[in-house]
Amino acid sequence: MGKRRGNNKQNPFAKKKRDLREKESEPARREKPYDDIVRANESFETYYKHQNICKPEEWDEFMGKLRANLPVTFRITGSKSQARALLKIIKDTFFSEYYRAVAEFRENGEDVPEPQCLGWYPNEFAWQLDLSRKDIRRSEPLYKLHNFLIAETSSGNISRQEAVSMIPPLVLGVEPQHKVLDMCAAPGSKTAQLIEALHAGGENLPTGFVMANDIDNNRCYMLVHQAKRLSSPCCVVTNADSSNFPNLKLKTESGEMQTLKYDRILCDVPCSGDGTMRKNPDIWTKWNLQHACNLHGLQYRIVRRGAELLEVGGKLVYSTCSLNPIENEAVLHYLLTQTGDAMEIVDASHLLPSLKHNPGITYWEPATKDMKFYKTFDEVPQMYHTIIRPQMFPPAPEDVAKFNLEKCIRVMPHQQNTGGFFIALLEKKKPLPWETSEAETTKEADAKKQDDEEPARKKPRYRRGFKEDPFVFFDGQEDIFDSIKDFYKLNDAFEPKNLLTRCKEGKKKNIYFCSEILRHVITNNEERIKFINLGVKSFARCDNRNMECDFRLAQEGLPSVIGFLGPDRQLSIGRDDLVRLLSNNDPTRPPEISTLSEETQNSVQKLGPGSCVLKYDEDDLQLDIVGWRGTKSLRAYVDQHDTVHMLRLLGADVSKYEKNKFEAKKEAEAEKETNKDEADDDVTEDVTQAEENGEKAVVAEVKEESKDTEAVKEEAKEESKDAAAVTDEVKEESKDEDVKMESENDVKVESS
Repeated sequence: MGKRRGNNKQNPFAKKKRDLREKESEPARREKPYDDIVRANESFETYYKHQNICKPEEWDEFMGKLRANLPVTFRITGSKSQARALLKIIKDTFFSEYYRAVAEFRENGEDVPEPQCLGWYPNEFAWQLDLSRKDIRRSEPLYKLHNFLIAETSSGNISRQEAVSMIPPLVLGVEPQHKVLDMCAAPGSKTAQLIEALHAGGENLPTGFVMANDIDNNRCYMLVHQAKRLSSPCCVVTNADSSNFPNLKLKTESGEMQTLKYDRILCDVPCSGDGTMRKNPDIWTKWNLQHACNLHGLQYRIVRRGAELLEVGGKLVYSTCSLNPIENEAVLHYLLTQTGDAMEIVDASHLLPSLKHNPGITYWEPATKDMKFYKTFDEVPQMYHTIIRPQMFPPAPEDVAKFNLEKCIRVMPHQQNTGGFFIALLEKKKPLPWETSEAETTKEADAKKQDDEEPARKKPRYRRGFKEDPFVFFDGQEDIFDSIKDFYKLNDAFEPKNLLTRCKEGKKKNIYFCSEILRHVITNNEERIKFINLGVKSFARCDNRNMECDFRLAQEGLPSVIGFLGPDRQLSIGRDDLVRLLSNNDPTRPPEISTLSEETQNSVQKLGPGSCVLKYDEDDLQLDIVGWRGTKSLRAYVDQHDTVHMLRLLGADVSKYEKNKFEAKKEAEAEKETNKDEADDDVTEDVTQAEENGEKAVVAEVKEESKDTEAVKEEAKEESKDAAAVTDEVKEESKDEDVKMESENDVKVESS
């Protein structure tokens, strides 16, 4: 028999209450000061000194920068039509506020360093501030700068991104017609750059696409969030193992199914990340040479698979945020030994003219965790053969020239106050050695398959993560599309088959728009790979009574479909009227048409009720905004971040949107303290009242006891009286007995 459990006599409700009281008495986790991380690691310094990753005279400067916090950098979205206008506002207004706020923040009279334009990034669209992320988040004088960065980032007009992280997409050289694959895309800052480059050709819809992939299902949704800010119909997010990325099929112009090859591929592979120590200081305590050795094989498999998926003549960028040659040059050296002259490292330094960097290194020595270095694999003890592999060693001196490893780009932290990064640009000159034989085998198999009957489709294998809603494309026969086409006067160039929803049955809530090539990619490959997200929301259901069309336009999809809309649902509007519409915060009371300018009133009269486009085109600034024409009102249909962005571009006052979180926190604490004092006063009053009530109760009780005592006394008196009466009665009876006895005696005497 098992052991009998003891009875737990502890009251669980009382324990929960005690625990809650103790938890409330403790300071919140975020208010606890963190111990400063010691930014030193002896093994790190020993290893990289031995590898000569920088000149000996620069070592102290290199380590000094590596121990300092990383400055904040951001870039303007170059594909947005308002990019130039926003750049002017940043230079004129944002930087003025920056000088004032930083001077107040530092309080020591130091000269405020000027914002630095990153000269190697085109069009002055990337800037660096001499502040850390912690400074901007936790300093009250800088709250307006923080609000600006948050609002513009949310609206997709700027991106906060580390400077060196911007380099790989620039080197890749994406054009609007390219088919682009980002193999390890999350969290998505580089993917956003690739989308920008794809749309850099102007207002026309690109004929290419960006496929952003990540193996982690949860990180894919982070990727979706980043990509959605740019509202591109030419981006699709997939969830697959990049080292074993499937061959997707696509129909050629002749109708033949062919394996999809990509013109540009970005392999920003997982790495140990020791180049990011400035923004991730915990790496100082965790750094271990074992991490690089463990990742080497995975990094090779990813870049090899990327080379297989690359079109002949296409380009591939291999990049890491690591300084270790085992993760960088060693991986590329192994790839080039396997591919022969099919792949070649090409010089990319001319694409970044003012970027300071070091060339790739051609000699390094793998080592163990205890810093024992080996020049050849023959020197490695048997016990380390599973850790240090033959492919981790550098090329022989006589073979160095044919691998072009010196054409790689190594960015060091001390060269322009950045993080560390490694970038290499490779070009595919011809099919890989194993691709030719595979192609012939595949061709023979396809020919044999055509002779046989079509086999039954295999059941799709189980995929981890959430089950995605289906992608249901229009077939051109939907009634709802007819109403949309008639109401918005869509022209014949609009292809309804590029519209899709995410539900097969019931009402269609949102309608998304994607490019034609992506529609073909999805419909031909749904069983081969897990698609997470596709398209941009262009129409949203709006069930108002007496409306001709049940769908309104969506702001995020407007840039994609505005070229197909007829002029009947478009309205030109002036600055003052637009500012009035955008400044309205009460959705229940939109501005009445009668309060707008006479010109706008005349234009609105020609417009029937329903969704429309408000067009502004003045002072080299063009804005297209989704609006709603009511019976007597007109409103703008945009979210708050877009509202603030547009008001800022129009030169309007946005002060009411500025939130000082520090003041809000102080007010919340003051209110909490006030509520606490009031609660304490209430408790004191309750106690006093209780005491008073208690005293009254005691007095009443004493009175009751006194009454009881008096009653007892009275009762005693009554009993005493009764006793006296009894005594008197006894005495009387006694007297009667005496008289009787005397009378009897007298009778006896007389008788004698």
